[in-house]
Amino acid sequence: MDKKEDNIIRTDYAELMQKSYIDYAMSVIVARALPDVRDGLKPVQRRTLYDMYELGIRYDKPYRKCARIVGDTMGKYHPHGDSSIYEALVVMAQDFKKGRKLVDGHGNFGSIEGDGAAAMRYTEARLEKLTQTAFLSDLDKNVVDFIPNFDETEKEPEVLPVKLPNLLVNGAEGIAVGMATSIPPHNLGEVVDAVKAYMQNPDISVKGLMRYLKGPDFPTGGIVVNKDELCHIYETGTGKIRLRGKVEVEKGKGGKSYLVITEIPYTMLGVNIGKFLNDVASLIETKKTTDILDISNQSSKEGIRIVLELKKDTDVENLTNMLYKKTRLEDTFGVNMLAVADGRPETLSLKKIIEHHVNFQFEIANRKYSSLLTKEKEHREVQEGLIKACDVIDLIIEILRGSKNQAQAKECLISGKTEGIRFHTVKSQRAAAKLCFTERQASAILEMRLYKLIGLELDALIKEHEETLKNIARYEDILNNYDSMAKVIIDELDALKREFGTKRKTAIVNAEEAVYEEKKTEEMEVVFLMDRFGYARIIDKNTYERNKEAANKESKYLFRCLNTDKLCIFTEDGKMHTVKVMDIPLVRFRDKGRPIDNLSNFDSAKEQILYIRPMNAIREKKLLFVTEQAMCKLVLGSEFDVLKRTIAATKLGEEDRLIFIGEVDEMEFVVLQSCSGYFLRFLSSEVPEKKKSALGVRGMRLKEGDKLEKAYLLENRTEYTMEYNGKMITLNRLKLSKRDAQGTKRA
Repeated sequence: MDKKEDNIIRTDYAELMQKSYIDYAMSVIVARALPDVRDGLKPVQRRTLYDMYELGIRYDKPYRKCARIVGDTMGKYHPHGDSSIYEALVVMAQDFKKGRKLVDGHGNFGSIEGDGAAAMRYTEARLEKLTQTAFLSDLDKNVVDFIPNFDETEKEPEVLPVKLPNLLVNGAEGIAVGMATSIPPHNLGEVVDAVKAYMQNPDISVKGLMRYLKGPDFPTGGIVVNKDELCHIYETGTGKIRLRGKVEVEKGKGGKSYLVITEIPYTMLGVNIGKFLNDVASLIETKKTTDILDISNQSSKEGIRIVLELKKDTDVENLTNMLYKKTRLEDTFGVNMLAVADGRPETLSLKKIIEHHVNFQFEIANRKYSSLLTKEKEHREVQEGLIKACDVIDLIIEILRGSKNQAQAKECLISGKTEGIRFHTVKSQRAAAKLCFTERQASAILEMRLYKLIGLELDALIKEHEETLKNIARYEDILNNYDSMAKVIIDELDALKREFGTKRKTAIVNAEEAVYEEKKTEEMEVVFLMDRFGYARIIDKNTYERNKEAANKESKYLFRCLNTDKLCIFTEDGKMHTVKVMDIPLVRFRDKGRPIDNLSNFDSAKEQILYIRPMNAIREKKLLFVTEQAMCKLVLGSEFDVLKRTIAATKLGEEDRLIFIGEVDEMEFVVLQSCSGYFLRFLSSEVPEKKKSALGVRGMRLKEGDKLEKAYLLENRTEYTMEYNGKMITLNRLKLSKRDAQGTKRA
């Protein structure tokens, strides 16, 4: 028996992974994360709105529970979890995130300050009138293709027949695989004007379009301050928009003045409002400004109102510029107008977005009026048949009475076949043989009720027929004439602008970059204190002198430094964190201070502090680094004078850590002590000077399983004693050896 050969297809693993990843990436890009340029919606948004339309949750109907909407959408169209659907629904109902709300929410849908929406079982929603009018109104006219849902049990629209360039009106944000979209919202009225301008002149430039569409219009208002850069941004589809909050000065009683922020940059939405308040408080705490006496957030449903109480004679302009520089009161909005166009992601210019929209509108209009024309022609056919039937109604009644069944009567009306039908006269039979109604007309005649024979009803039928003929002529004109179709589209846009247009909220100007004169800090000597719990503070030197004994007793780290200096915090895992002395709170002696974790990148839960010194104290000195695996080196302190808040202070071997850092200076000897009791004393001059990124050299030859426990730096003229296993050892009297020796065993 021949052995059956296995049908094995060999495929390169890298090729298979590449194909799988590309398939996954394209699925995320096209089917989840990026909006379609035609309706400006992501799939989850489109499916949610369509489901609400199917459920009949219209703007003039009662609200329905969001849990019902989410469940129905997930079960029919979007099987990706309820949280993503509800989040999309919430965003579409938040007027502070969208240029125009698409969903009318009832209940707690979150706030501008970052409060989350209530659970979907507590909230209700229905469609906005704009959504129903401009997004969903023509779905029954065969204007878009319907595709099977995920399990092919339902049909869903491939795209919604949106009459506005929603991609511009509401903007979009989304992160796909290897790409992201970020499109700002715009004013509905201005977008309509720009579309009309393009339709009237397809050769118009982006600069020409921007005579109508001035720039972004954020729901939070604010001020765009780089007007001249907007044209380049809209031509390329990418760039940065600089935004500022709106600031007003109010006068109070007793000569007091208040700086009031009434509008915020769009990027400050949510938790960033709280961060802004913290940043202002930090400026006050670190003495960057002494002009602000108090800060309060008086925002409400009526709008944003953040009030800063100022000292008398404050330079308001300089303070405002400082807020622009030091906080998110001035921020940038990154623009990347990426959308799915013709089935693939593409970065689009303003003109390209409008061009895609207009092409889509003509496609929709063509399909809509073709569908309406077909229906009107069917109506005309039926109406003509009924009018004609009224003229020979006696003959038709005679055919009906003489027929054996409905099929026989219908066949007679269509083809004039009279066999088997009883007529009163031969004349009637001859007249019946001449009948030639269409099948649709014959069916309508057979279904016609007797009251249609009343004179008034007949007149109404004739008028209806005349109206049908007018409609047919109008639809044919629209379909055959570009200008007629364009006029219909423009008329619809004008109607939407009249009903839903609003005034611009965001001002667009050219403003110079904020410049403020930072008050020079008076240099003074202070004392740094940090207790064993990691709370750091600085006090002035006079306070220290008065409380010297208590300060020395309670502090784990204590030294004098300048308030303009910065501290270098070295940790056992080889990192160095810096913190400006100015950022450490200057307090009274009994005040607690702030955790060092909150002032720097140091994390007390994961790191151990080995050495802390001010930069000015170590800049000109050489530091000895010793690790657990007996690696050592000298590094010049100036190498640690860096701008970064955290750097690698040294290179460490695998499973190695620092155990000692010390200033060499006048110290002549190094003593290394291992865990198994070996001591080695050698000259500090034998340790080479290296860069901070170097590993160093071996200081002591360790036995297998042994490691260094401690290291010491000794002066020649001073004796250093220590207790080891109950015996006193004078480190200066240890045998002087060479570096990289084994050392002497002490019992």
